[in-house]
Amino acid sequence: MLALGTPAPDFELQTADGRTVRLSDYSDRAGLVVVFMCNHCPFVQLLRESIAEFARECKSRKVGFVAINSNDFEKYPDDAPEKMLEEVRNFDYSFPYLLDADQSVARAYRAACTPDFYLFDGAQKLVYRGQYDDARPGNDIPPTGRDLRKAVDALLKGIPVPTDQKPSIGCNIKWKPGNEPDYFNAG
Repeated sequence: MLALGTPAPDFELQTADGRTVRLSDYSDRAGLVVVFMCNHCPFVQLLRESIAEFARECKSRKVGFVAINSNDFEKYPDDAPEKMLEEVRNFDYSFPYLLDADQSVARAYRAACTPDFYLFDGAQKLVYRGQYDDARPGNDIPPTGRDLRKAVDALLKGIPVPTDQKPSIGCNIKWKPGNEPDYFNAG
């Protein structure tokens, strides 16, 4: 996992409709949430309505929010750009949903699964990386964003974000053949 305190890895990505979004677009925010997600993962499907609501709350609190799809959409066509556009419309995403076609941004963030959440402070240093909450497909726990919400609340109150953070759980990122990152094999 990316170490707490790490500067946010830079990115310049496009939305499925061609708009360019950069990390530097969020330099004036109190914080930034970056989530790696996709359309077809059952873990994301469980959370997506709650994520959409949480992102709107973040925006009203001057916290930026972006989602990045790094999946190999040629092999997983449900994650293709046109399907991303449908996802944005169907779930009223108020945040940029970005395509990481060469998977370099996922590698830079050491992302492993969908969804995978990161929270950076106003100086764009990592203060949280982990799960949204304890909701999982089939466990009947409603998604609330409790863990990520606690981290954002602490950040905005100027108090330390708890360092006891549970890793994200979900579907593995669908890497292109030969593009699997070496951090999966690091002992």
